[in-house]
Amino acid sequence: MTEPVHCIYGFGVGITVSGQKRVALGEEVFDYAAGQSLLTTADLPVVAHVTQASAAQPFLGLMLKLDSRAVVQIAAEMALRQPTKDYSYRAMSLGDLDPTLLGTLTRLVELLAEPRLIPQLAPLLQQEIVVRLLAGRHGPQLQRVVAVGSPGQQVVQSMAWLKMNFMQPVLADDLAASVHMSPSTFRQHFRAVAGMSPMQYLKQLRLQEARQLMLNQGVDAGTAGARVGYESASQFSREYARLFGAPPLRDIKRMRETT
Repeated sequence: MTEPVHCIYGFGVGITVSGQKRVALGEEVFDYAAGQSLLTTADLPVVAHVTQASAAQPFLGLMLKLDSRAVVQIAAEMALRQPTKDYSYRAMSLGDLDPTLLGTLTRLVELLAEPRLIPQLAPLLQQEIVVRLLAGRHGPQLQRVVAVGSPGQQVVQSMAWLKMNFMQPVLADDLAASVHMSPSTFRQHFRAVAGMSPMQYLKQLRLQEARQLMLNQGVDAGTAGARVGYESASQFSREYARLFGAPPLRDIKRMRETT
């Protein structure tokens, strides 16, 4: 088993070829092994680690990023039954891997051995993957997120804005107003999609960015906290330790020693 890793899962589909992986989103846990696929339709701060692997059978998987514009276009062209209004949309969903989808993903990977064919064939295979996702187990999730004006789409838009502007002072009520929802309705939809409140989501974005600044750029803890929007160094240190299990300096030292 590997140590848990805090990371951002973007808009894409992941599959496990061998071994098993656990992904935690807020309080919800997703375990997926060979034969399953994990779809994410927004930028989500998660904790992930391999739970089953060995020297003889190492963990092997892939994550394919999806083009949201292509999904919208293809969904509009397909005559699909719309999910019912009471369908529960989540930004992360787990399902059995369709053998035909696996075949298309395999052909996409095999293209790496024929680089001169990639420009012509890769876009066609990626389009086929989107079509099969929309027509399969994950279809309702994708349709919900691309439906113009749906609560799911509005929440995802808010999440995208937060990812680009997390350094700024942000109020949940202002986010709600920007998508024309009441604060309570916005928080309800946001938690349903992301598995956490808007402010928890913002906090994790800030802390993960601060961690990368310290680890990859050698920035000190005080500077990192200030850059991501913290006015109080002590608050930054407390919330950092709560998320990552140790204060900034100790955590960064531990990560460098294990890499």
